[in-house]
Amino acid sequence: MRAIDNTKVAAVFDHYPEHIQKKLLFLRQLILDTAAETTGIDTVEETLKWGEPSYIAKRGSTIRIDWKKSTPHRYAMYFNCNTKLVDTFKELYREKFNYEGNRAIVFDENEEIPVDELKQCILLSLTYHTRKHLPMLGI
Repeated sequence: MRAIDNTKVAAVFDHYPEHIQKKLLFLRQLILDTAAETTGIDTVEETLKWGEPSYIAKRGSTIRIDWKKSTPHRYAMYFNCNTKLVDTFKELYREKFNYEGNRAIVFDENEEIPVDELKQCILLSLTYHTRKHLPMLGI
């Protein structure tokens, strides 16, 4: 697993409960792996937005990951609600994920993540500005 270079991001990960931290680090790795496997994505910036670990590629839309004390058994991957990303995910994977409105895919701490499908969602977000004009984002 790639080290977290941004000390502010690392500090946020350090404050999550250990079992949730592992799950969020897994999501982080999926984002970084998907970016590395995708032609045209040279770098992904790892930063904080709204105090949450966030990932953005040059022609993409920001992905955030987080856990909230108010829902201690759940964690989520957030997408820009002003895009058609989550609506597209719902069309493609209605039965695969739980959604929060048009902004997030939400995971229960005990559920198994459908990795291939989630990587497709990540890919669509990381390349959003090259696809947003296409029906179903080109899928």
